[in-house]
Order: sequence, then structure tokens, then C-alpha cells
Amino acid sequence: MNTAVTPTPATEAPADNGSLLRPALVLFLLLSLLTGLAYPLLTTAIAQAVFPEQAEGSLLRNQDGQPIGSSLIGQNFTDPGHFWGRPSATGTLPYNAALSGGSNQGPLNPALADAVKARVAALRQADPGNTAPVPQDLATASASGLDPHISPAAARYQAERVARARKLPVDQVMQLIERHTEPPQLGVLGDARVNVLLLNLALDKAAGTSTR
Repeated sequence: MNTAVTPTPATEAPADNGSLLRPALVLFLLLSLLTGLAYPLLTTAIAQAVFPEQAEGSLLRNQDGQPIGSSLIGQNFTDPGHFWGRPSATGTLPYNAALSGGSNQGPLNPALADAVKARVAALRQADPGNTAPVPQDLATASASGLDPHISPAAARYQAERVARARKLPVDQVMQLIERHTEPPQLGVLGDARVNVLLLNLALDKAAGTSTR
């Protein structure tokens, strides 16, 4: 009786490393060009065409066309003749976009209480006759440290000090605040707010001076 012999399958030859490496490199280069070059260029071109001002950083310029800031990032105004923005906790340099963030101090941290007291004291010292309560956003820093806005109440709190330093009627300064008060987005999102840099630019124009 003949016994059937099962043929032994042929052993496959090992794959050539070069044949695996080449398509991997080609795919890597294609994806790099697509996601690292083509896509950023496309999105930048669309943004420049559709939203040119925003794509440039929402820059604000003086009468000579020189950039003096952005409507998206606050500035550190300290003189009594300008409106002051919300305190910034971005290290030793206020409104430092490279260090955006809050102080991370909790409500029970004595350092936070000391910082708030110091800010309130500075506001009182700059305007001793003002006995109104200090608005919260003038004594506490924002989470980003770059907030360009304050509340209308915070702007009105500073109106008399600014008017006195600028030798302008208080009513004129209050009108500037009203004209630069932005309503909530879509009428319901957020609160009314005042862009400090835009308000100070309007104030400089009314007083015939320059912010920067």
C-alpha cells in the first residue's frame, strides 16, 4: 500500500528591507508636505482673503500707520490719564503673551488676598475722593492674564480720575465709555464689555494726545 507524502510548503524568501523602507519614506514625505506645508499655506491664504484683519492679529495702528497693539491683548496702562485694564498675572511683565495664564492662587491663599488688597489700595491712592466700591475685575486677574476688556462699571469707576488728569468734562469721558461699550455677543453670550485700548485711543484723540 502506497503512503501519500504531503509536500512540504516552500519557505518564503525574507522581504527586502529596501522594499519596505521606500514606500514608508515616500508616504512620510507626502504627509509632511501635505500637513506641514500645503495645509498651512491653504488655511493662511483663505484667512487672509476672508478675514484679513483677524489674520494679521487684529492690530490697531496710530495715525502714522504704525502698530500700537492688538484689540485681543491688553496693555499695561498705569498713568492716571488713561483707563487701566484688568490686572495681569503673567509674571514680572504684565500682559506677556508668552506666559499667558493666571496666578493659580486659590481663594484661601493669603498671597491672593494680599494681591487684591494691593490693587485696591493703588486704585484708592490714584483717586482718593472716590469712595465707590472697587469693581471686581479691577482687583482680580483674568485666567489668561491678557484680557483686553473691562466691565462698563470698571470703566465708569475710573471716569472721574481720567477726566481730572485730562482736564476734560466728566460727561465727555462718560460718553466715550458709552460709545465703546460692546454688548454681549449675539445679545446673550457673555456680558457687556469695554476694550481698554480702543477706549484710550478715543480718549487720546479727544484730548489731542497719543497713547503710544
